[in-house]
Amino acid sequence: MKLSLGPVLFYWSREKLLDFYAEMAEQPLDVIYLGETVCSKRRALSLDDWLGLARELRECSRAELVLSGLTLIEAASELSSLKRLCDNGELMVEANDMGAVQFLHENRRPFVAGPALNLYNAHALAELMDCGLLRWVPPVECSARLLRDCLGQLDILGRERPEVEVFAYGHLPLAYSARCFTARAQNRPKDDCQFVCQDYPEGIALLSQEGEALFTINGIQTMSAKVGNLLPEYPQLQSLGVDILRLSPRAEGMAEVVRSFAEVRDGALPPLAVDGCNGYWHGQAGMLRVEEVGL
Repeated sequence: MKLSLGPVLFYWSREKLLDFYAEMAEQPLDVIYLGETVCSKRRALSLDDWLGLARELRECSRAELVLSGLTLIEAASELSSLKRLCDNGELMVEANDMGAVQFLHENRRPFVAGPALNLYNAHALAELMDCGLLRWVPPVECSARLLRDCLGQLDILGRERPEVEVFAYGHLPLAYSARCFTARAQNRPKDDCQFVCQDYPEGIALLSQEGEALFTINGIQTMSAKVGNLLPEYPQLQSLGVDILRLSPRAEGMAEVVRSFAEVRDGALPPLAVDGCNGYWHGQAGMLRVEEVGL
């Protein structure tokens, strides 16, 4: 299986982003996603900057480069920016909103269907394959059984399977809202957030009344509190025909994460269990680690 580095979901400074990708260029990655998917106000790098970074990465990395678009479009200006991104002419695009699918289909450009498109069955997949879908990233709550059934449905329909890329590591992106939770936590209106997301390079932990970590707040995005980690499931992922494992960037220790997945891909035995959660993959509550509860 290939390894991909998903788009950075948090708001980091320009310097941190450039340093991060310089480090990732040296890692055994097959695909690197660039671009902003969460909030249009996060402009540490512009579209031209992302394209310039892609050109630099081509010189020092063998990885395929993909440009990711916004997940939630709320204004005409964002729609215009999304159209420009889809018309970039250099990189394949990851569509995270149906508006991007429409633009790409009109221009007859192949694309990656991101997890936020919420494609759960073969009929929906077939519709988007007719629009140019080449690679499918299932929703993060997709279980092994749902994935197997969906691919089986494609076979029954007589459709060729797209590349399948599973979200295998990182805080799971669960939901998006027009409201900015990080700004609200600082008693700031969304229109005057003063970019407080940069103060939280891995979001803000949201605790229950009992003090248990439930979610991670990341601007308009709600994420899992625990880090999802499917490394122990590598043999099953392989047997299901998964083509790519997506590793979602974290602020620290990402090179070690990539190496641990690369070692298993290259023949090392996968661990029996890891820190984090894997409940969704087993059809259980996402926050669970099934090894701990005996499921």
